[in-house]
Amino acid sequence: MSTDWQRLLEQVESKLVSGGGDSRRLFHGRGRCFEGLEQVCIDSFFPALLVTFFEEYAGEGELCEQLWQMAESHGYQGVAAQRRYQPGAPLQWQCGEPVTAPVALRDTLKFPLTFDRQNVGFFLDIEPGRAWIEEQVRSRAGRPSVKMLNLFAFTCAFSTVARAAGDIEIVNVDVNRGVLNRGRENHEVNGLSLRGIQFLQFDALRQFKRFDRRGPFELAVVDPPTRQKGRFDVSHNYEKLLQQLPACLADEADLLMVINSPRHNEAHFRELILGADSGYEVVARLAQNPDFPDRDPDAALKMLHVQYRRQK
Repeated sequence: MSTDWQRLLEQVESKLVSGGGDSRRLFHGRGRCFEGLEQVCIDSFFPALLVTFFEEYAGEGELCEQLWQMAESHGYQGVAAQRRYQPGAPLQWQCGEPVTAPVALRDTLKFPLTFDRQNVGFFLDIEPGRAWIEEQVRSRAGRPSVKMLNLFAFTCAFSTVARAAGDIEIVNVDVNRGVLNRGRENHEVNGLSLRGIQFLQFDALRQFKRFDRRGPFELAVVDPPTRQKGRFDVSHNYEKLLQQLPACLADEADLLMVINSPRHNEAHFRELILGADSGYEVVARLAQNPDFPDRDPDAALKMLHVQYRRQK
């Protein structure tokens, strides 16, 4: 018996725009707002439509065909399906033609993607955080020697957005050289100067003293993986990292602290931050990306604006 896709198709149809526009999530089942469709998500990376199945559904091919019927008239080139429930999370182009060089679009910026990997290289849910860092950089226009630290930088989207917003110094830190190289390419493909931008392959927690003297930083992004085997686990390591962080911060700094773990609610996250150092103050939780509705806000991605003031 095939799955009833009607609510999903209605959501997608309401968001499709001819010509694509910015990349966005068209359907977010993982927020558990649509019973029976919790394990499927659909993203628009115009001219590609990406369907991600986290569990097997009856009628997956049928869904892709129906999506293609809607998307083709809006100028899309093809529909791809990634099946996370299969080993290696294989991707297949189900309808239309393969998009050979898919990109995420954000205003005037573009971010090349890798559809053959589980993480394509650009996270749509954290867009409010990128908008926040953009505003922070613009508000500091004209100040000399503004420095930003981007921990767990992945493909350096925060750095790319920050550099496009202003001429500040940025230190990107990630343990994976491959994603840092892609981060460098993200700057270059957008014609952004690399002057004052560093891409450092370090373990953010264990090799903290290898980059802390490159500050002091008055802006920082801390966006760790929930669990990175053998390296970082938010349950055990986040607090220790936050205890170390003030050593490289300016006397006054603004930070974006992120946790993407349903097991850690907002209250616990705030307690963890405030308990790590008396100089931290939680200003506000950033609003969720509206494309990512969640039945339980405490289970959703949590992005907190934190101010640091060194205690005299």
